[in-house]
Amino acid sequence: MFTGLIETVGRVQRVVPGAGATRLTIATDLPVASMRDGESVAVDGVCLTVARRKGSGFEADAVAETLKRTTLGALRVGDPVHLERSLSLGDRLGGHLVQGHVDAVAKVVALRRGGDDVRLTIALPTALRGLVACKGSIAVHGVSLTVSAVRSRSFEVALIPVTLARTKLGSLRPGEGVNLEADVIARYLESLMNERRR
Repeated sequence: MFTGLIETVGRVQRVVPGAGATRLTIATDLPVASMRDGESVAVDGVCLTVARRKGSGFEADAVAETLKRTTLGALRVGDPVHLERSLSLGDRLGGHLVQGHVDAVAKVVALRRGGDDVRLTIALPTALRGLVACKGSIAVHGVSLTVSAVRSRSFEVALIPVTLARTKLGSLRPGEGVNLEADVIARYLESLMNERRR
């Protein structure tokens, strides 16, 4: 479980495709020495398991299903990635509950700047239409954000200066894919409502 508050932006050092999985090596300024093999780290919002600590980075495997359902399959050496370690019991929950289980990859529609008012518009996948609500939470590349507007085919989030300074969201371009994870409570509510309709 994560909060969607990105701790740092790491860099992809190596991408090694294998039989059924790809091994990613990620350089980071996180305290790698205190990480344990087997712990969870969200990489661009995708929950991965630390397979091995290596110098100032770590290695993790992304299986074929993960590569198919997220943007991780498109990562190249040098690419920046959002990183967040999992919650510990007793941690403050500053963002919202994020599982690292990506629901969809969607395209950036626009990034508009008007001084400190920066708005990111993202295409709204059909599968998420009932899960995205104005003033609700959504994770974009693992970043906990509040939805500022919802339209029939897109939604919008406002990016505050702190988010722009600490993440790569301010450099997104139209057409670029982003990992989306709907709010876990919205997911369960939709599931409950679907059951009641049957």
